[in-house]
Amino acid sequence: MAGLEEMKKAKVVKVESEDSWNLFLSQASNHGCPVIVHFSASWCVPSLAMNGYFEELALNYQDILFLLVDVDEVKVLSSLYFFLICKIAYIK
Repeated sequence: MAGLEEMKKAKVVKVESEDSWNLFLSQASNHGCPVIVHFSASWCVPSLAMNGYFEELALNYQDILFLLVDVDEVKVLSSLYFFLICKIAYIK
């Protein structure tokens, strides 16, 4: 698995599993690195609209780890964190 510096160079890192989620959060915590997570879904238009902005933020704030979680691909995370993602930011 990639180290924290390699993950941050990737700009937005896609979370593929609960294990990778735990690893990313653990490594970020050990290095005092803030983490921002974008919970997304291919069918959610507001979520897809955020992708470009999320990538731009990752480019501008390289000391932060930006994670992308597809709620349909990593369902365990969406069920664990659903109460945190009930509201979706939107762009006018």
